Amino acid sequence: MGKKPDIIRVETIAQTRIFCVEQLDLRFANGREVRYERLRASAGEAVLIVPMRDDDTVLLIREYAAGVERYELCLPKGRVDEGESPYDTANRELMEEVGYGARHLQHIKSLTLAPGYANHTTHIVLATELYPARRDGDEPEPIEVVPWSLGNLSALVTQTDCTEARSIAALFLVRDLLAGK
Repeated sequence: MGKKPDIIRVETIAQTRIFCVEQLDLRFANGREVRYERLRASAGEAVLIVPMRDDDTVLLIREYAAGVERYELCLPKGRVDEGESPYDTANRELMEEVGYGARHLQHIKSLTLAPGYANHTTHIVLATELYPARRDGDEPEPIEVVPWSLGNLSALVTQTDCTEARSIAALFLVRDLLAGK
């Protein structure tokens, strides 16, 4: 399993403003040839911010999620723009979506979404030492900010409007980090 397969051919089979679907023909070391399809996002990186108002209170947001056609309780997030660092993106998105900036930003972990089919990476960033700072963003409506106790994380993940896997993973990672685990 040490040798990656050879890429024989890559063809774009569908293109939208945001996504590109590619057909990928591969040849594995054992000679077997396989055709895959993958989704290539126009921006391959994003940040997911865990804004901590204090040692126990995380600031969640409730915003409309078009993919599931409902309002979702999750962490603030956004695409890393060209020339922007994940830290710059985290602070910008925090100001746009939550109304705070952070004096301290810490990278926790980078996650992928369905790596067998997509090239997207999300950087989880812990934001502490928050201060009020509002910046206009691209949100179509005001976003509700919902303070939540990390000590009550088990109740949060049972809510029907809290299903975004990246947010849930980030909250558990940060809870354990702050608890010294």
